[in-house]
Amino acid sequence: MSARPTWWRLPTIGFSGGSVRLSMQVSYAGGFKEAADRVVELEKAGLDIVWVAEAYGFDAPTMMGYLAARTERVQIGSGILPIYSRTPTLLAQTAAGLDYISDGRAILGIGASGPQVIEGWHGVPYDRPLQRTREIIEICRTAWRRGVLTHDGIYNLPLPPEQGTGLGKPLKMITHPVRPSVPIYVASLGPKNVEMTAEVADGWMPILFVPEKAGEVWGESLAKGAANRSAELGPLEVVAGGMVAIGDGLEGLRDAARPMVALYVGGMGARGRNFYNDLARRYGYEDEAATIQDLYLSGKKDKAAAAVPPELLEKTSLVGPPGYVRERMAAMKEAGVTVLSITPVGADPVRVLEQVRSWADEL
Repeated sequence: MSARPTWWRLPTIGFSGGSVRLSMQVSYAGGFKEAADRVVELEKAGLDIVWVAEAYGFDAPTMMGYLAARTERVQIGSGILPIYSRTPTLLAQTAAGLDYISDGRAILGIGASGPQVIEGWHGVPYDRPLQRTREIIEICRTAWRRGVLTHDGIYNLPLPPEQGTGLGKPLKMITHPVRPSVPIYVASLGPKNVEMTAEVADGWMPILFVPEKAGEVWGESLAKGAANRSAELGPLEVVAGGMVAIGDGLEGLRDAARPMVALYVGGMGARGRNFYNDLARRYGYEDEAATIQDLYLSGKKDKAAAAVPPELLEKTSLVGPPGYVRERMAAMKEAGVTVLSITPVGADPVRVLEQVRSWADEL
């Protein structure tokens, strides 16, 4: 087993030890009530965190409240709420409300999403994502502590008289949150955004995570952020993983991820402004990333999916014989992953989770 990457030894950000926790994402494209029934089973089998995404279908907080009522132990996180679709104080209220009805099981997962959704669906400018995220985190934490909210920046609280009626006044949250701080996890990929995440967030949610490349691609950004991280925050949680299928001769199942990877690498954003395409290039797939994007943007989605490198599919998944899956889990932990996010493939996801749970406890 290889040594843990140098950046992960930083004391204010480093892995705290113990077994890796397990998380899964609930589909937001349909069948949510059926998925919630399965979450109840998965909770009993050892699931630690369930994530609810939000794109341009149903909202996530409604679904999260439903899960809170159906479960007892599992943490419930937004994975993610876009930072542009709600004011910072509404994000704080939503997280505090969910934390209340779930008895302290909420996680506020936030991210910038992308201009296609933010400007196309929400109709607001996609600008200054890093500064917005930083300010939102600061405002949320002040609100949860029931501090009087005053803030100057992108978000001005109260609103200056010249921008409104002049009647706004500093306020604090009426209700008392269950906890003075709900964990905030940030989905980030770019160097500056990852640096900011390592500095101020409780958790980091990268996508298409290749553990062997983590130090090379993100090490410098994580180290810079860790240098300015408050010791009060504790270690940064890292949420990463992928598709899981356990057994001989199952490697072909990795191809099921091709359309999703092609969508992200090829179709998210535009030429020169696609974070996922940039990530594939930083992993060393410069030519493949360009080809996937050219094909996808020209409407050849199937060919774009076929162009996804098999090695990338392998490195971002946990599919294969039991020994191989355990090796991939160990690689994830060695790269700093503290929450293994899995997508079980097959007829019995509960059984897959139980198997992964037993191995995670041994890592």
